[in-house]
Amino acid sequence: MSIEKSKPLQSIYEPEFVQELFNEMSLTYERMNTITSFGFSNRWRRRCVFELNIQPNQVVVDLMTGMGETWAYICQRIGPSGTLIGIDFCEGMLRYADQKKRKKQFSSYTITIHKQNVLAGTLPAQSADHVVVSFGLKTFNTGQIKQLAIEIQRILKPGGQFSCIEVSVPKPALLRILYLFYLRQVIPILGALFLGNPQTYRMLGVYSTQFKNSKQASQLFQDAGLICQPTSYFFGCASGIVGHKSQ
Repeated sequence: MSIEKSKPLQSIYEPEFVQELFNEMSLTYERMNTITSFGFSNRWRRRCVFELNIQPNQVVVDLMTGMGETWAYICQRIGPSGTLIGIDFCEGMLRYADQKKRKKQFSSYTITIHKQNVLAGTLPAQSADHVVVSFGLKTFNTGQIKQLAIEIQRILKPGGQFSCIEVSVPKPALLRILYLFYLRQVIPILGALFLGNPQTYRMLGVYSTQFKNSKQASQLFQDAGLICQPTSYFFGCASGIVGHKSQ
């Protein structure tokens, strides 16, 4: 895929563009994520899941599940009697998720994968005890985040919980300058080494810069009728939203 530097910002949120972008990155995404975040991405995913009071037998929906990077933490909580539903529209990512599902580590768990846009609205209403969204918010514009919040509100059972995590732009000036330099300059170089295409991974910096942090998204979730609050991790290098649906 050829990503033009002059690509209009509004078009980078088109589902077809995001789908193609992550299909191309799927060969190296998990490894790149771990390396470029110095392992923090895995810690933040764990923290995202552990914000929730997940119990055995419950149903957890992992929206934008990617390669199933949160599954180990979710399965640890739901046990063999629970159900994990992963949803994503990126075929390249789901190919690896399906391979992961077949590994011995997950053989005793009930995991269902759906290839579809998370905004499609096909899951039954009030069917999930918990919803997890890890590192997917930045690829949505404001209107899409509104839709996502409404969808989460729809599929959660009364009292059900949700947790989101996303790479963010920290507020401390020096850290922000260094972090943005890393996102915009260093990660594309690593992308060129791993994938041969610096423009593809440069888009992650573009998305993160436009997203800023989860504060605005948290307000949109509240507007959708969810009770929530924004969270911040590692001086704002990651932020999230934790909340629940009223009884």
